Amino acid sequence: MTIRKAILPVAGLGTRFLPATKAMPKEMLTVVDRPLIQHVVDEAKQAGIEHFIFVTGRNKGVIEDHFDRQYELETTLAGKNRKADLDALAKDMPEAGQASFTRQQSPLGLGHAVWCAREIVGNEPFAVLLPDVLVQAPRGCLAQMMDAYNSLGDKANIIAVEEVPQDRVHMYGIVGQGKAKGNAFEITQMIEKPKQEEAPSNLSITGRYILQPEIFDVLATQERGAGGEIQLTDAMIRLAQQQPFYGVKFSGTSYDCGSKIGFLTANVAYALDRPDIAPAFREALKKLVN
Repeated sequence: MTIRKAILPVAGLGTRFLPATKAMPKEMLTVVDRPLIQHVVDEAKQAGIEHFIFVTGRNKGVIEDHFDRQYELETTLAGKNRKADLDALAKDMPEAGQASFTRQQSPLGLGHAVWCAREIVGNEPFAVLLPDVLVQAPRGCLAQMMDAYNSLGDKANIIAVEEVPQDRVHMYGIVGQGKAKGNAFEITQMIEKPKQEEAPSNLSITGRYILQPEIFDVLATQERGAGGEIQLTDAMIRLAQQQPFYGVKFSGTSYDCGSKIGFLTANVAYALDRPDIAPAFREALKKLVN
């Protein structure tokens, strides 16, 4: 079955970026000139996603406004004959009915945020993209996962993974690597933040998932785990007893934009990938570093 819908959990408070996120959602922080959330929606569009489900919280209305028309702005740009800007805004706009917004009233974790979208997703497989993880690649991470999904069958669950240093495995969800299946592999274990000596590999879960709708039934009865929250990894471990899970080592570079260093690094990397500003920016960086 084709993956048409994607959940984007955007209810987090973004406390690691205070005071910047006191009045502005962290998902609207910009990497170069595009908000984090727009970069992730771009990736989902490239993979063929048709319906974007934003799980929001209080004070997140600006995200909904970002994916709506701004008539005063459009009128001003049209009056100044700034057609390129108008075209860029139109390109980023979802079609009517392609964006849905639902509220996560309590901060009960990623698993709970995914569960909050159950009625909109319905009984079909779906993708989950964490907006504070950017993956820079010529072919988007989710598109690479779609390639694997299309070759594995309709009941496959897929997780994007990447290698991390062995001395940092305790900071991530880690998977065990089994038999290869094309450009994917069977996942034999999932452990949230294992001790270094207990980690089954150094392959970390990277914020991109393709999941079957049965995960909602599991999440409905999932007990709270680490941090007193309903953890998506815990629910996936339970679902893995009934359905196969596969890992995809994507081609590309990920940036954890939930951390200051990751966010700043992403800005540099994305700026250097822009032909219109890269030459001048590279020279500015050289002067600054020297």
